[in-house]
Amino acid sequence: MTALKSPITRVIARLIVALGTAAFMLPASAQLNQALQAQVEADRAAAAAQQRINEIRERTQDAASRYAQALADADSLEKYNNQLSEQVSNQQEEISSIEKQLLDIETTNREVQPLMQQMVDALEQFVSLDVPFLQDERKLRVANLQAIMGRADITISEKYRRILEAYQIELEYGRTLDAYAGVKSDGRTVEFVRLGRISLMYITLDRTESGYWDANKGDWVVDNNYIGAIEEALRVARKDGAPELLTVPVPAPQEVRS
Repeated sequence: MTALKSPITRVIARLIVALGTAAFMLPASAQLNQALQAQVEADRAAAAAQQRINEIRERTQDAASRYAQALADADSLEKYNNQLSEQVSNQQEEISSIEKQLLDIETTNREVQPLMQQMVDALEQFVSLDVPFLQDERKLRVANLQAIMGRADITISEKYRRILEAYQIELEYGRTLDAYAGVKSDGRTVEFVRLGRISLMYITLDRTESGYWDANKGDWVVDNNYIGAIEEALRVARKDGAPELLTVPVPAPQEVRS
């Protein structure tokens, strides 16, 4: 009979055995709770471990980022320091150049100042010995030059410019025809006609007297033979007449002595 047990019989037998065994074990709900509790603890441990891993990763990444930034900053600072060093070097060279220029300027000033003073003194002497035309104007120009030579608020270049300007004006006098009213040395108001520095003539306002400056004598010479010529020269100088050949008194040439 034992050999003739059917599969159903075997299943029932197994079920009876299992039920019998379960009678000696914990209830199924208690086992489930225990399993769930174990799973929760495992999940918590895994989450805590993952949190620590994340923190370590973040600290590692942060340290790497700071290190990379530090390298970049160090490179930038090195380049900046190199640029500053180059600028400082250029500035030192420029300072040296400026100091040399200042020394050169000081030397030039020491050499130029006496030379310019000599030019002004020579011009003053020249005006006093020259043909006596526009004396007040020319002497005032020289006096102004003498006044600025000792002034510290006027640059060397400006002083030199004014000196050259005065010389240029004197140079122009030598190649122009000019007419103007002025006071003669005897106090009379007359009309003067100047032809360069070759001839300086005068005629009275009433046209009764004429004359010219004699450089050899250093004085005026009365000569009424030039009344007509002087009147014609006045018209030409004032552009009231066309330029033409003028008859003027000219000093005789003198022998040049070496």
